[in-house]
Amino acid sequence: MFKKTLCALALCLAMALPAIAATPVNINTANAQTIAASLDGVGLAKAQAIVAYRTAHGPFKSVDDVGNVKGIGTKTLARNREAIHLSGNFAATASAKPKHAKRPRKH
Repeated sequence: MFKKTLCALALCLAMALPAIAATPVNINTANAQTIAASLDGVGLAKAQAIVAYRTAHGPFKSVDDVGNVKGIGTKTLARNREAIHLSGNFAATASAKPKHAKRPRKH
């Protein structure tokens, strides 16, 4: 009985992980609200710290540079590495469209 419950729980967790994955975001142009909404484990305070660091030091040149921000540790950086972009228009896309938007139907 315990094995079946554990297997069912593992399956549910595996299916839920993509839903809580980070959303791509341009860390060099996004505002704090967009960063907080896009990255896993990054709340508004950490997102504001990212924006403040970017304002003081200029745009990030690598994803590893985000680790220089106080409050962004190696685990948070590793969890969001694929979602952090240094160029592109990801910030506008992330804030304008909901994560689970449906495609319009063709008639």
